[in-house]
Amino acid sequence: MGLINTPMKAFTADAFKDGEFVTVNSDDLKGKWAVFFFYPADFTFVCPTELGDVADYYEEFLSRDVEIYAVSTDSHFCHKAWWDSSETINKVKYTMISDNTFEISKNFDVLREGEGRADRGTFIVDPDGIIQAMEITAEGIGRDADDLMRKVKAAQYVRAHPDEVCPAKWKEGEATLAPSLDLVGKI
Repeated sequence: MGLINTPMKAFTADAFKDGEFVTVNSDDLKGKWAVFFFYPADFTFVCPTELGDVADYYEEFLSRDVEIYAVSTDSHFCHKAWWDSSETINKVKYTMISDNTFEISKNFDVLREGEGRADRGTFIVDPDGIIQAMEITAEGIGRDADDLMRKVKAAQYVRAHPDEVCPAKWKEGEATLAPSLDLVGKI
């Protein structure tokens, strides 16, 4: 999966967002940070806990000029039915994309061929449409919105400060590193 530092591939898809059906086009995403949050299926077990966790952070993501796109191979009609029937999913105000053509899952290399479902994958895309971070986990391993927020902050920091890098466990406001010959072997 050599997707880091590559452009996101173009797509157009139907979606459900906060009570409405909408169309999402990859060209419309340029100029903003985006998180693509792939999950296997609506009406499942781990997935609603993850989408609900991200929903709890949605306002903070928006305050950082980051839009969230949850993506599964379910239809936008199915997304609406899940949103209508689940207290947890009803908290979701971000866009839930239908990838029932499998195009987006294939673009991000997360489609489970033969199953028609996506792996649990997270991608941070910068305002130029370039993939800056990705994480793929097994179906039974849920993700953490707090750690996703930390990674978004680090990606935004590095973009704004190209001569610095963020070390392990970096949190906003903490010291960064300036790569140089002087640091080699001293960390």
